[in-house]
Amino acid sequence: QVRLVESGGGLVQTGGSLRLSCTASESISSISGIRLMGWARQAPGKQREAVATITTRGTTAYLDSVKGRFTISRDTPKNTVYLQMNNLNPEDTAVYYCNLRSDIGTTWGQGTQVTVSS
Repeated sequence: QVRLVESGGGLVQTGGSLRLSCTASESISSISGIRLMGWARQAPGKQREAVATITTRGTTAYLDSVKGRFTISRDTPKNTVYLQMNNLNPEDTAVYYCNLRSDIGTTWGQGTQVTVSS
């Protein structure tokens, strides 16, 4: 089964930027039935919410509160999906999880912490 490894989290001040990376353990293009990859986040005491997704055709979608600030992209030869996060605010503080959805289900990464100080 494919594994997803996130990196790039950390501590940043309000208004700052971070870029998260998610690398798959095998070729994304060879995964049978793959539909999309994305990022979700979970803040303390809150439910996990989808932040951004990118389909196999490159169509993107975003949570309303991050539109215009976050950008999801992928580098297929590197089996990597990115989340560029700009103009961060304390409400963006959460553990960010990469995920891959295919016909057989959803695979999650281990998560990376993003903390935005005021």
